[in-house]
Amino acid sequence: MKKIFLALLPIVFATSVAFISPLDPLPIGASIPNTDKKMKDVAGMEVSFKDAMNTKGLLVMFSCNTCPVVHAYQSRTIEVCNYARSKDIGVILLNSNEGSRDNGDSFSDMKDYAGEQHYNWPYVVDENSVMANAFGATRTPECFLFNAEGKLVYHGVIDDNQNGPDEVTRKHLRIAMDEMLQGKDVAVKTTRSVGCTIKRMR
Repeated sequence: MKKIFLALLPIVFATSVAFISPLDPLPIGASIPNTDKKMKDVAGMEVSFKDAMNTKGLLVMFSCNTCPVVHAYQSRTIEVCNYARSKDIGVILLNSNEGSRDNGDSFSDMKDYAGEQHYNWPYVVDENSVMANAFGATRTPECFLFNAEGKLVYHGVIDDNQNGPDEVTRKHLRIAMDEMLQGKDVAVKTTRSVGCTIKRMR
């Protein structure tokens, strides 16, 4: 009996690992986590969510340099971030790919990528994926929109088609911004993020 029990242990362990629940995403209505924690920006400054916040809210986006889906969304990322800033919504992008710092997501790589894309907002290192864990973020790109009170009103994708801007039928994030700014309840509060998985350290 003891031999049978020991033989079954690897199977039980493997099964339990296979069914580990993913991180729970930050719920709608939640406050911005760790607002005062400073993160290293590609511009050489230390930036917190509090620093990045503007009078009408804050857009937090988990991104990276290497994901093909990030690349497919790049023009739309720039467009929606510029739109947010034009509406007094702060913008900050985080690179949480701690597991691929030596494979295209180093701080040096981030500086080069931000320069190539002409980012006009903070692009920061999320060391040890601390913020990704706090937000329950799992993909790149993945967006979290907070209102002027720092409450989450939208979580998910930029729009409804990862293939290209010409195939988009609904701009989820931009519509959420407009509804938030108009004082309306955001109609579609959550959508499913479809990008690459965040590369956490194991």
